Amino acid sequence: MSSSNAELKRAIVDGLKHFVAFFILIGFVVTCNFALFFNFIQMSEAEIRKAAPITFINVLILTLLFCIIDITRRVWMVMRPVRRIRDGLDKVMAGDFSTQIQYIKGEDSDNEFDSIIKGINDMVAELAGVETLRTDFISNVSHEIKTPLTVIQNYAGMLQSPGLTEDQRKEYAKAIHDQTKKLSELITNILKLNRLENQQIYPDKKEYNLTEQICESLLLFEHTWEKKQIEIESDLQEDVYICQDAELLSLVWNNLFSNAFKFCKENGVVSIVVKKENDQVIVSVSDTGCGMNADTGKHIFEKFYQGDTSHATKGNGLGLALVKRVIDIVGGNISVQSVLGEGTTFTVILKES
Repeated sequence: MSSSNAELKRAIVDGLKHFVAFFILIGFVVTCNFALFFNFIQMSEAEIRKAAPITFINVLILTLLFCIIDITRRVWMVMRPVRRIRDGLDKVMAGDFSTQIQYIKGEDSDNEFDSIIKGINDMVAELAGVETLRTDFISNVSHEIKTPLTVIQNYAGMLQSPGLTEDQRKEYAKAIHDQTKKLSELITNILKLNRLENQQIYPDKKEYNLTEQICESLLLFEHTWEKKQIEIESDLQEDVYICQDAELLSLVWNNLFSNAFKFCKENGVVSIVVKKENDQVIVSVSDTGCGMNADTGKHIFEKFYQGDTSHATKGNGLGLALVKRVIDIVGGNISVQSVLGEGTTFTVILKES
């Protein structure tokens, strides 16, 4: 109610100001015209006194007419669009990101208010997308963190049970260790992805031996492939040098190899190819794992997307999102080809410099 009273008072004050301004302007114009008119026509003092009140009334009428026209113009051309924009922004501030302000004349019109409204509508649509991503991200992070914590809590409780054998204690301790490691990897990946997405990253490009870097990354998983008896097939062109950010690309190779060994079946095969074609370097990582269908392949680089829920325990759905973000930053391209039940191939194409 107080807001309405304040607006009414402001409208009255503005109306009086405009009335005075128009009165002064019209009075000045009329006075100047009379001064010029009197230079050509002789009028007696009585006639002037008789005409003065009529002139004053005419000035008042013209002022009132101009005020009505100006108020009507402002209400329809200024106040109405401003009120519409303000009401829309109030809804957005209240958290309603589905708000779309109605255009005055149309989305493609030259009206300045429509240009402002279009900008606000685009901004709100973007905010709605960001809010959805934020909500999904928080929901997924909460779920991913809660799962290992629940397992840790259960096994920690079981460790406190009396009469456990040494083998049982080792089994429970190993389960806690594995879940703690998974939780640590999840948090590390979240921090890395947050840094890559929310900061302007400028790659520190230096020439280095890509073949050597990939071999070093591959050796980090030696224990894994030996344990699962996975055969390694490599077709690595020697001494392929590339001018890129080595630290960022190490995230790509580590995640692609990790993904390949996780999903590759025991006694399966993981293949790595590195070759240079013209001014491009091509790296492919293949596995004879579970593969995926076409629909899963479309979403594989999205955060927390895991496709086949039967394999959800093998990862947290952040590794490939990290890979895609890094490839985008260094100006490369990544694609995936997969056949369900047969295996998957990831292909990275990078510029030589």
